[in-house]
Amino acid sequence: MRQDQFILGVIVSNHFGVLTRVSGLFSRRGYNIDSLNVSETEDPKFSRMTILVTGDDYIKNQVVKQLSKLRDVKRVELLPADSTVLREHMLIKLDTKGHSVTEVTEAANIFRAKVIDFNADSVTIEMTGESSKLDAFINYAKTFGIIEMCRAGALAVKRGPGALNGEYFED
Repeated sequence: MRQDQFILGVIVSNHFGVLTRVSGLFSRRGYNIDSLNVSETEDPKFSRMTILVTGDDYIKNQVVKQLSKLRDVKRVELLPADSTVLREHMLIKLDTKGHSVTEVTEAANIFRAKVIDFNADSVTIEMTGESSKLDAFINYAKTFGIIEMCRAGALAVKRGPGALNGEYFED
């Protein structure tokens, strides 16, 4: 994670239109979302968003204030980078024509990735880790030729016993 990025954990009502309202807030203010992940929580009435945003302290404070004002947002929390577990997920398909499949699978092993599909012309690799690890593998994979790549938004939870889920507010 870059130094000018910050992580938001957001609990929202789990129904249609919420993502549009949240992303619209960023759009109207001219703030860019670097990464976004949304999924239902352990309580199906709520979803959790993990949002990575680039900006200074002013932008950080404005984003938190504005998100907190949205009706469907139940809780917003800045997650400190030094005490947060942050991971991304990636699927990457590499061209193996003219390359040794062994070379590709060894590289996957070094990066603690997993080969999940392969055939005569390509290998698909699944990888989880910090952004820098995925970036490093992508740079290495360019030597083979990247056919296709899909990278999911970051997931983040605070280290230790604290939890973002806490007490929700009823709709």
